[in-house]
Amino acid sequence: MIEVRVPAEQEGTKAVVRAWLRQVGEAVAENDPLVELETDKVTQEVPAPAAGVLSEILLETDAEAVPGAVLGRISLEPSASTPADAGVQPPAVLETRSAGPRRSPGNGEEETRLSPSVRRALLQHDIDPDRVQGTGRNGRITREDVDRAVELATVSHVDAGEKPIAQPRVAESNWAAEDIPHDRMRLKIAENMVRAVSEAPHVTALFEADFSAIAAHKQALAERGMKLSYTAYLVKAAAAAMAAAPAINGRWAEDRIVVSPTIDIGVGTALGDKGLVVPVVKNAGSLELQEIGARLDDLTTRAREGKLTGADVSGGSFTISNHGVSGSLLAAPIILHQGQAAILGVGKLEKRVVVREVAGQDAILIRPMAYVTLTIDHRVVDGHQTNAWLTRFVEVLENWPKS
Repeated sequence: MIEVRVPAEQEGTKAVVRAWLRQVGEAVAENDPLVELETDKVTQEVPAPAAGVLSEILLETDAEAVPGAVLGRISLEPSASTPADAGVQPPAVLETRSAGPRRSPGNGEEETRLSPSVRRALLQHDIDPDRVQGTGRNGRITREDVDRAVELATVSHVDAGEKPIAQPRVAESNWAAEDIPHDRMRLKIAENMVRAVSEAPHVTALFEADFSAIAAHKQALAERGMKLSYTAYLVKAAAAAMAAAPAINGRWAEDRIVVSPTIDIGVGTALGDKGLVVPVVKNAGSLELQEIGARLDDLTTRAREGKLTGADVSGGSFTISNHGVSGSLLAAPIILHQGQAAILGVGKLEKRVVVREVAGQDAILIRPMAYVTLTIDHRVVDGHQTNAWLTRFVEVLENWPKS
């Protein structure tokens, strides 16, 4: 018997079994997608560790799955119910095919290629699986693929006269309110928010930052063909500010404050109505600005495509919430990521009138400004450390080298 276990690198939040992709008695090939796990951040597939027959399922759908727990077992010998010459079935693959006759997603061969949760979602929304691009292993359709298809409301390659994957959104004049059922990700986010607020006393400090220097540097790089987001600068500046108050990069433990040996910065990435995920730029303190930018581009792209792994969202020691990209000037307090001492909030970047001293005289200038906040776990750090960190963070931004 070979045990199928929950990955050890699973993020600290709870995971649940979302769906089994094989049933007891079915043959599997090594690395076949076997079971889907879901946390508040990602859905990940656990592959079969060996070829054989799925002989036992220990954690059923909706069961909690802690790191290292046994999900099920695979027999390396053919089961009594499996013909000796049955062999191992090929991996479950659902390719995107060209337009053809509609087939019910719950009938025939198609049914054996989809997980139960995917089949239910396809039937519920009357979606043709031939029209969905699978992002799972070997192109298999996952539940996230179906959710995205429904959210997009229509498929870009529907032939003329053929029914779209989902009905277009209701016109504004015909809008009517309707309840929105909780999905598992929203429930997990809610659970973690309540736990974070109840466990850690939240306090927020507010500063203002002038983005003129990094705007000029960003423009200079763009003229040389190097495109960077403001978030890359925020990550770099946050890593530099840790020297002013190392405990900001720590967490509360019953007998001590544990300071992380590396600066691993999570960046909140919105997923529309599905909430957000927080992919982590590992060891950001040792990376150059361009390296941070490249890692952010990769993580953000995969987050929005639903391709993050558990390792991508685990191990963060600090988090940045760049809520200003959606128009917010100020958000406070921003709920702490569980197990972290602080979270940085960055508001909308906008031109404001400020007073600066020029040639010994006060002058009224127009500068790109943004409010920046640091929400802290008051058990870990106090106001002095919080303000020292923010002071250094703003200094780094406002004195960014010109080249």
